[in-house]
Amino acid sequence: QLHSDLDKGVGTVKYTLSGDGAGTVFTIDETTGDIHAIRSLDREEKPFYTLRAQAVDVDTKKPLEPESEFIIKVQDINDNEPKFLDGPYVASVPEMSPVGAYVLQVKATDADDPTYGNSARVVYSILQGQPYFSIDPKTGVIRTALPNMDREVKEQYQVLIQAKDMGGQLGGLAGTTTVNITLTDVNDNPPRFPKSIFHLKVPETSDVGSAIGRIRAVDPDFGKNAEIEYNIVPGDGGNLFDITTDEYTQEGIIKLKKPLDFETKKAYTFKVEASNLHLDHRFHSVGPFKDTATVKINVLDMDEPPVFSKPMYTMEVYEDTPVGTIIGAVTAQDLDAGSSSVRYFMDWKNDVDSYFTIDATEGTIATNELLDRESTAQYNFSIIASKVSNPLLTSKVNVIVNVLDVNEFPPEISVPYETSVCENAKPGQVIQTITAADKDLSPAGQRFSFKLSSEASNKPNFTVHDYRNNTAGIETRRNGYSRRQQELYFLPVVIEDSSYPVQSSTNTLTIRVCRCDSEGTIQSCNVEAIFLPVGLSTGALIAILLCIVILLVIVVLYVALRRQKKKDTLMTSKEDIRDNVIHYDDEGGGEEDTQAFDIGALRNPKVIEDNKIRRDIKPDTLRFTRHRPPAEDNTDIRDFINQRLQENDVDPSAPPYDSLATYAYEGNGSVAESLSSIDSLTTEADQDYDYLSDWGPRFKILADMFGEESYSPDKVT
Repeated sequence: QLHSDLDKGVGTVKYTLSGDGAGTVFTIDETTGDIHAIRSLDREEKPFYTLRAQAVDVDTKKPLEPESEFIIKVQDINDNEPKFLDGPYVASVPEMSPVGAYVLQVKATDADDPTYGNSARVVYSILQGQPYFSIDPKTGVIRTALPNMDREVKEQYQVLIQAKDMGGQLGGLAGTTTVNITLTDVNDNPPRFPKSIFHLKVPETSDVGSAIGRIRAVDPDFGKNAEIEYNIVPGDGGNLFDITTDEYTQEGIIKLKKPLDFETKKAYTFKVEASNLHLDHRFHSVGPFKDTATVKINVLDMDEPPVFSKPMYTMEVYEDTPVGTIIGAVTAQDLDAGSSSVRYFMDWKNDVDSYFTIDATEGTIATNELLDRESTAQYNFSIIASKVSNPLLTSKVNVIVNVLDVNEFPPEISVPYETSVCENAKPGQVIQTITAADKDLSPAGQRFSFKLSSEASNKPNFTVHDYRNNTAGIETRRNGYSRRQQELYFLPVVIEDSSYPVQSSTNTLTIRVCRCDSEGTIQSCNVEAIFLPVGLSTGALIAILLCIVILLVIVVLYVALRRQKKKDTLMTSKEDIRDNVIHYDDEGGGEEDTQAFDIGALRNPKVIEDNKIRRDIKPDTLRFTRHRPPAEDNTDIRDFINQRLQENDVDPSAPPYDSLATYAYEGNGSVAESLSSIDSLTTEADQDYDYLSDWGPRFKILADMFGEESYSPDKVT
């Protein structure tokens, strides 16, 4: 209720209301100021309303007091039950888990005001699912309540959870949800065979590697915990069989490793062991996770084809054997209980099979045509054997016939040889090693022998030395040969084999006489050395020799140029060597007269390139500056100067006065640059010319000129 102090109760004051819900949720009595709710309120929808009220004069419509604001708060009552917003729930827990193992946590939400009373205080409890699981009343955590829950006994559990407000008191509202809990598998069960003995019947004609039966061990576990490995326990008959696991059905597939024969053995017995691949160490105390069963296999007798006594037959026959000659036989038997007769026939595939025939009853093989080893050395064909009682049952075997050689070809020189002998050859010198070949198929250990023919054995030129290893050497018997007397020698060599009958042939070896150096290297030959009539023509040989001569000339020229370069190491070209011959009109001043030549000749040729005219005038006296020589004991320069001096001394046209020739310029490419003492920047104190006195009497004047001034070590700084 609103009331103004100016209201005297005579109806002169009017009350107005504005704000949230004015006129829709709340209304006011204009005369008394009473505020009423005209519809029900929901705190969860709107917890409070803000309103404004004012007192107005009825006559003037003017406010009697300022507008006032007030808040209407909706008081909460417990009208909302707890709700599981995430339900229903799905959870899992391993089987055989201990008591108190965590499963899942659930949560319920109550929309009532948690700050007012107990309307929003929720308590959890289990309505369905005991005694297997329990729940914490405050946190909603679900845990296992029983030990050793077995998945193989019961796998799925549905638990009904209740959440109740008002702290679980009487009158509180409640909400429920379901939790579906699954027990996951652990390997807590070993595999077990449902029976101790398995009986299998296997036909004796079963193929090796084929599956002949299946056995299965049962493991109640699931997934990888149920994977089983099968093994055959070593024992009677186990080596004839093998077992593998079918990864889809976990069955043991027994396979045949070796062929079975009813007539040899009719039954086999062995044991098979089944074990888990993935073990859980927590359950080792339960016992061994494997089981054993006995497998008995009975071999069934079947009507089988004939069996040959050998897997393959090899026969031999000499070539040119008369037609109809028996070369061997094949044998096949019917091993079944009711033995039947066997018939033989050729497996015709091509024309080669027509060279032989077989007796249908006895199985003997005979030639049908003449055989030639040089044409075909080996025949390979098949023989088929069938039972008379059942011709459809057949077996096949391969027969290899090797045609033996009859010695009908003589041995010959294996390859043509080009043999030569030096004119300066010594007796006993081997000039050629030869080998032989035979077109016949030589048996193991066949040997060839070599010798000279009877007409050549008396000649004193060459001989044949048989090395007894199917090779022989051609040796000289004379001390020297002359091409002028005879350029070609024809040596007949007789070669025999060791087969029967003995075959021999005479092969002529052509030996050419050649000119050789002292070391035995051939320099020239005029005659080809080949086995007649095979070899190179004379024109081709001359062309080859001409090419060799051209190559040798090129090599000699190249070596000569290299040697010439080594001699001219002090000069870059012939222009670097200059003879400056100075002509005098008078007798001259002797060794002291050094002004009769142009000093520019001693300088770098590049500097005086434009001044090439020599002046034969008497030079002024030159003062020689002492320079250090480029190198002591330079034998190349010394020899070069001595050679030039010798040429001037013996030249009758040389002038009878002193002449100075300069050869000291080494060239632009030299690392040491110029060897001349001219243009040197060093001082006289740096020079030592004592080595001039060691060059002999020809350099005595120079030694006296440059060595007359002695230097004291005290003056050198």
